[in-house]
Amino acid sequence: MKTCQLLLCLGLWVACTVSKPTEKKDRVHHDPELSDKDHDDAQNFDYDHDAFLGAEDAKTFDQLTPEESKGRLGKIVGKIDADKDGFVTVNELRDWIKFAQKRWIYEDVDRQWKGHDLNGDSMVSWEEYKNATYGYILDDPDPDNSFNYKQMMVRDERRFKMADKDGDLIATKEEFTAFLHPEEFDYMKDIVVLETMEDIDKNGDGLIDLEEYIGDMYNHEGDANEPEWVKTEREQFEEFRDKNHDGKMDKEETKDWILPSDYDHAEAESRHLVYESDQNKDGKLTREEIVDKYDLFVGSQATDFGEALVRHDEF
Repeated sequence: MKTCQLLLCLGLWVACTVSKPTEKKDRVHHDPELSDKDHDDAQNFDYDHDAFLGAEDAKTFDQLTPEESKGRLGKIVGKIDADKDGFVTVNELRDWIKFAQKRWIYEDVDRQWKGHDLNGDSMVSWEEYKNATYGYILDDPDPDNSFNYKQMMVRDERRFKMADKDGDLIATKEEFTAFLHPEEFDYMKDIVVLETMEDIDKNGDGLIDLEEYIGDMYNHEGDANEPEWVKTEREQFEEFRDKNHDGKMDKEETKDWILPSDYDHAEAESRHLVYESDQNKDGKLTREEIVDKYDLFVGSQATDFGEALVRHDEF
């Protein structure tokens, strides 16, 4: 098992740091759209259902009776109300939507947590993670590809220490999540930038020049004719990425590139849901207000059947 795990880690590391795919590599971290459906409440609330529950859970609610949907929605409201004051604010709703959209991250952490909390104390120390992930190297002082594994271990240790806020080399569940998915945490963004620059910076000067930038995305493979997207990326680098026009991207320029300040879809959707459901217009929602407007938040057999009738009429 350990050997397979190491081979998987090595394969991912090599793919990120060594290979140069002929297809464009996207290193930019964007928040995904909340749904692939159109946001048109005049037609249906499918977008809102996907945003509020996540696409997979939204499908589950479509199979429930209206009474069952209301009952489950009422239980969800209790989870959204973080401070337990009986109201759901825009911020609480925004945080819930972000959680629902990225539930796969927490499921991934749960799976890995079980494999790394070796002593069962509900914490994961660096020693536990190192032994579970790199035990093969520690047992064999000279395995094949040991240099790459050791590089990976040093890099993982640095990231683990960054995620470990109190510096005790023991990660809580949240700190372990930050270690595995650093792009999701503001305090981990510097390590995301640093690791990206290390992957792309081939001459070791701590900066990314134009050829390193292009080389990370595209391998010429003897082809003198670059695709149009490569030419566009060259222009993007010179006109926008390299803001001070010194021919290279530094840390801040790289951060602006890979971690852009995106439009906050969750914030916009939370405001929309509150506006549509807030009967007394006090800027926050009670459980009753949400359940009363349940078809905006979740689906049911009734709403699914209603939408089917609309589609039939249109046909």
